[in-house]
Amino acid sequence: MADLKNKRIITVALTGAWPKKENNPNVPMTPAEISEDIYDCWQAGAAVAHMHMRDDNGNGTMDVNKFRETVELLRKNHPDCDIVLNMTTSGDLNATEETRQIHLKELRPEMGSYDCGSMNWMNSGLFINSPKFLEELGKNMQEWGVKPEIEAFDPGMIANAAYYLKKGVLKAPLHFQFCMGCANGIVGNTKNLVFMKETMESLCPGSTWSCFGVGHSAMEIMYAGIAMGGHIRVGMEDNVMYAKGQLAESNRQFVERAKRAIEEFGCQVATPDEAREILSIQK
Repeated sequence: MADLKNKRIITVALTGAWPKKENNPNVPMTPAEISEDIYDCWQAGAAVAHMHMRDDNGNGTMDVNKFRETVELLRKNHPDCDIVLNMTTSGDLNATEETRQIHLKELRPEMGSYDCGSMNWMNSGLFINSPKFLEELGKNMQEWGVKPEIEAFDPGMIANAAYYLKKGVLKAPLHFQFCMGCANGIVGNTKNLVFMKETMESLCPGSTWSCFGVGHSAMEIMYAGIAMGGHIRVGMEDNVMYAKGQLAESNRQFVERAKRAIEEFGCQVATPDEAREILSIQK
């Protein structure tokens, strides 16, 4: 691990559940578009692809067949691509506890998201992650060999993770994704990122972490995360604008900027296999 101290993992969050073509025509929506985008971002330096799926109307879906088609296209067309696949367990507010997990059971990705608490979502709905669901999901992920990415939208979710770690629902070492600047979550700024990191280190020592900022907080959180020794997430799930008044041309554009920032800071971009070692994932 000492040799990997200077490495930074780039995760690309390709599409999420919200932005559509009218928000940015370059957002990938179909399995074919998403699979090609994953490959393109891998070539640019991304080690992890955080995957959401869209239905035929462009809305977020947990349809296992969409996930399967995307993976099959990626493996068929680009067998050399060794990127770590990280499949969401959220993004469809109408999904059931079963449909939020079935793709993990059937496809066995190396990683999956684990949203460690409930919250009001975007001032418009409820994002429910009940204790019953989190216990079931954590135990299933252990059984299925899927590494949880613990998405923490506020410090309370870090405390939840510590509780589930103690209870055996989660297994150390944990990996956190600090989700900064989301409506009704913690505000995205450097002071709050320091607080999230210190909270994690206090409650869950030995954990790894990554971070992203939504919208106008994206750049600050990216640079602060690199400087503080964390890993970073970029992509159109979190921001369809590359700069103020400038739509992103592609997810690759975000990855290339992240790679430049990491290297200019004096660090190196982790390969997928290095990311697996850092995150304690068995290939």
